[in-house]
Amino acid sequence: MLISKKEYLKGFGIIVLVLALVRCIFPSVAQPSGETAQERTTDTVKQSVETPVQKIDTIPLKTVAHQQNHETNQPTVSQVAASASHAARKMDDWKHPIYGVLSYHKSFPDSNDVQLVAAQQYGVGPVANRDEAEDRKAELVYVGSSPFYHIDPLKSSIPYLVPRASVLLNDIGRHFFDSLQVKRIPLHKIIVTSVLRSEEDIEKLKKVNHNTSENSCHRYGTTFDISYNRYKTVADPEGPPRREVRNDTLKWVLSEVLNDLRQQERCYVKYEVKQGCFHITVR
Repeated sequence: MLISKKEYLKGFGIIVLVLALVRCIFPSVAQPSGETAQERTTDTVKQSVETPVQKIDTIPLKTVAHQQNHETNQPTVSQVAASASHAARKMDDWKHPIYGVLSYHKSFPDSNDVQLVAAQQYGVGPVANRDEAEDRKAELVYVGSSPFYHIDPLKSSIPYLVPRASVLLNDIGRHFFDSLQVKRIPLHKIIVTSVLRSEEDIEKLKKVNHNTSENSCHRYGTTFDISYNRYKTVADPEGPPRREVRNDTLKWVLSEVLNDLRQQERCYVKYEVKQGCFHITVR
């Protein structure tokens, strides 16, 4: 019996419609025999909960990492850990280099005339002697002792400064300590060789040096001198001896500190060749 093309398509369409209707009325017909979607989901959850943790650990981490590395060309876990550890050691071993300044004369050119303007602006009036300096506590600060600097035995000055200059001196000593630490250099204190000059000190200096200026910046309590040829080693008397450091090395570090503070406009600095010091006035 032959069926025409038109009759075939008509019959096929009827069968499709019947199957679609059955699918809508009985959804379970589309599920695998003996198992509904809900049952399958429930079984999956049960299996994941009941799976012992030990089964997950049956494949060693090293093997998994090796397989992943082989498949993706990515570093393994152990390689990443080793690389991080190596980088940490490199950072720990790294230290800041010492630069110093290109020229002491060019970097610290501030003459006495330049410093005198700041000294007169921020300083005190003439101080007769040490007794008067002690009585002027509202204007002057005693700087004879500090963990960050050492005061030389003073013959022509007394250890007093205006508060502004006292803070500057303390900051120089503290920054010098910080610089030595980051550069892995044994700690040394800077040595202050001259501070406030009283009228009595100026008269004594005149007898020794006729060129002594009566209008020195040291007269106003704003100025101090720091030696660049001598430093005081910081060491435990009962501990092992400290590594020796050349004075030139310490001078380079000190010059970096002073250059930074000068660029911050906190002070004027003059490089004194004959006196072997940095002549510093607060701003």
